[in-house]
Amino acid sequence: MDGKKKIEWAMNWMPVMASIRRDFLSDKPFSGMTISMALHLEAKTAVLAYSLKQGGAKVRISGCNPLSTDDEVAASLRDDFGVSVFAKRGLTREEYYENLAKTIEVDPDIIIDDGGDLTALALRDKSVYKNIKGGNEETTTGVVRLRNMEKAGALKFPMFDVNDALMKHLFDNRYGTGQSTIDGILTATNLVVAGKNVVVGGYGWCGRGIANKMRGLGANVTVTEIDPFKSIEAHMDGFLVRPMEEAIKYADFVITATGVKDIVTPALLKNAKDGIVLANSGHFNNEVAVEDIEKKFGRGKEVRRNVTQYNVGRKKVYVLSDGRLVNLASGQGHPVEIMDLSFSIQALTAQFIAENPKKDPKVYPVPEEIDLKVANTYLDSYGIKIDKLTREQLRYINSWQEGT
Repeated sequence: MDGKKKIEWAMNWMPVMASIRRDFLSDKPFSGMTISMALHLEAKTAVLAYSLKQGGAKVRISGCNPLSTDDEVAASLRDDFGVSVFAKRGLTREEYYENLAKTIEVDPDIIIDDGGDLTALALRDKSVYKNIKGGNEETTTGVVRLRNMEKAGALKFPMFDVNDALMKHLFDNRYGTGQSTIDGILTATNLVVAGKNVVVGGYGWCGRGIANKMRGLGANVTVTEIDPFKSIEAHMDGFLVRPMEEAIKYADFVITATGVKDIVTPALLKNAKDGIVLANSGHFNNEVAVEDIEKKFGRGKEVRRNVTQYNVGRKKVYVLSDGRLVNLASGQGHPVEIMDLSFSIQALTAQFIAENPKKDPKVYPVPEEIDLKVANTYLDSYGIKIDKLTREQLRYINSWQEGT
């Protein structure tokens, strides 16, 4: 029952998806098709899955992370909304991949992925990938993997880069990750942020969001980066920029958001403060090198739900959520209104694939008209009015002769 309430609550705060769902119910763009999905299975995701089902699709869904499934939501999505669900919280690695396999064993027409694991699995079996018309990828890590697949000639069907759609990364990655990461950390620790030294690993859109939200709570924020341009941006945004080896010496919290492994390693922890808290907001649980930490310092012990203590000499080091996505493993994921935008992009891109199949197996951008439709529907839903260019202004900006 609680799962159904969570889904219905999310529906109430997702006006763009509601508009799309009405169109889907009327037009049935996915009639006769199967859509297989691997996403963080919580209430907002359930709204997307149900909306695709309303569009005529047979929908199968698994999780894309062993600790990010809300079991109540998964049960309700299956029992109350008629979606085939293969997900639960706390899966072993073997169970996780078994569920992914069940999700695509029906030879889907479209896949929707978060992180690239479902896509990689589909590419192993020609009987599966030969039927796929195309798919969407939700997150930065997955898009990096897709581009590597394309370069290697391993990609066998078209995939759309949802992550870099404007209505996705400008809001989801920045405002969504910023708020949900703090939600996860505070839920896990119940510690104050104000006055603490917080180190944010990475200053992409997610890192920007985390750094700014932490500063808003009164933290002293340092950014670590490998990109000279992002480093200058962080500096000009008012943050200290330091190498991790130096920054970790003073850190009360370290939060990784890079998409790269080994951001915090056992060697770095020798320089860390006693009581340091490590959290990860990147997709995979290797940014904080938990396996290496356990090999070096021994298995940790759970001292609070989603908080594991490791003894590094005489110092205590705390790792949140086993190094997995802290905003979902310890929190509730991105705010509902943020995922309204991201999942609207997903839904409309899936419709585009169904109605405009492409043959070349490469990574495509989300069509601009989809971004604009989501943006304008959002503005209409919240009663926000904006200006429009006059004919004279249009003539002016399209002329090269007038400068004054």
